[in-house]
Amino acid sequence: MRTIVLNVLALLLGFLIGGCVNMGLVMLGPQVIPAPAGVDVNSVESMQANAHLFEAKHFLFPFLAHALGTLAGALAAYLIAATRKPLFAYAIGVLTLAGGIAAAFMIPAPAWFIAADLLLAYLPMTWLAVRLGQRLQPQRVAIATAAA
Repeated sequence: MRTIVLNVLALLLGFLIGGCVNMGLVMLGPQVIPAPAGVDVNSVESMQANAHLFEAKHFLFPFLAHALGTLAGALAAYLIAATRKPLFAYAIGVLTLAGGIAAAFMIPAPAWFIAADLLLAYLPMTWLAVRLGQRLQPQRVAIATAAA
């Protein structure tokens, strides 16, 4: 029973933590790199009407939000899960990738950004989260068999 609870928590908290990191960076972005004059970044309609005013620098924080949100969420899922840790990390990565694909259809962005975002921000960050998780939380089985 404990295993099931931890695995469900891994998914829920991984998604929540990743979402909080993502949203925090999305909200911080316009404070660091202001949007073009007259563009309301909280309105999809305003962004669609003024998409031509955005420069490459305006896409830095959305990319960081997607990449670091995925990294944080997948790492949290890996560290919390009781079993099949990489599976739970990759579940977060695939969920965030699905969100990225949906966002690519809803929010206007240049093709180069969409390609870079979808190819570099989700599954590579999940892979990195699994690698970090393995270093932070080595397999206990290997330690137990080495001691025996």
